[in-house]
Amino acid sequence: MIEALQFEFMQNALLAGLLISVACGIIGSLVVVNRMVFISGGVAHAAYGGIGLAFFLGIPPLLGAGLFSVAAAFLMGALSLRHRHRTDTIIGAVWAAGMAAGIIFIDMTPGYGADLMSYLFGSILTVPKTDLWIMLGIDAVVIAAAAGLYKQFLAMSYDEEFASLRGVPVKPLYFLLLVLASLTVVMTMRAVGLILVIALLTVPQFIAERWAKTLAGMMVFSCIFGSIFTVLGLWLSFSLNLTSGASIIMVATVTLFVWLAVEYAVKSLRNHAD
Repeated sequence: MIEALQFEFMQNALLAGLLISVACGIIGSLVVVNRMVFISGGVAHAAYGGIGLAFFLGIPPLLGAGLFSVAAAFLMGALSLRHRHRTDTIIGAVWAAGMAAGIIFIDMTPGYGADLMSYLFGSILTVPKTDLWIMLGIDAVVIAAAAGLYKQFLAMSYDEEFASLRGVPVKPLYFLLLVLASLTVVMTMRAVGLILVIALLTVPQFIAERWAKTLAGMMVFSCIFGSIFTVLGLWLSFSLNLTSGASIIMVATVTLFVWLAVEYAVKSLRNHAD
């Protein structure tokens, strides 16, 4: 890895991965404990519509993806609150509509020749320094929101009805979390792509939940595990000439399955001993 860091693109990739790990660690923890994984996946895939619209209008793709994903998040959030018994159907419909809109906008774009694969599967090795500053800004917003509203998020996460009765603005917090999740999805898209982004919002958090005793602890451990997966994934991709985003996700998911296997084995041994 030391040899790889001699190259500027690897330095940028490592910094991008670490910055992404912070945002995903914090927002992913809130997404997991609030059972919003599916809606976050919907936001991630709906963002493809923003990419297509951006190419059609000639604006930066990340700007289009950001605006479109925030709009999709608000739409899914509002409809889900009104039709809770059909939440999965609504999210699936917006998810599919976003992807379809992206494809149609790209078809309508004259002389289109951009590489869509980098948005679907990520291209962390091509992250420019300007994007690093954007990622740093999103991290600052996420950290400020999580720290400033920690008690409110904690109350909403563990007992939404009780929190509402205690005067916690649950609905505004819910939509704020959706916006933060949308921004996190857009910044993570540069690393692992829209298809794989959900893994960084869930896998480190699932493992961290086993270690942490508090929501704050879960956030910290999630950031640590995400950073470890990023470093190992980048090293693996550099050593074996593999796609970086996919390598990061594979390291994370293999770690998850090994962790579950170890947990199962330990539990079985304890039961056998008893």
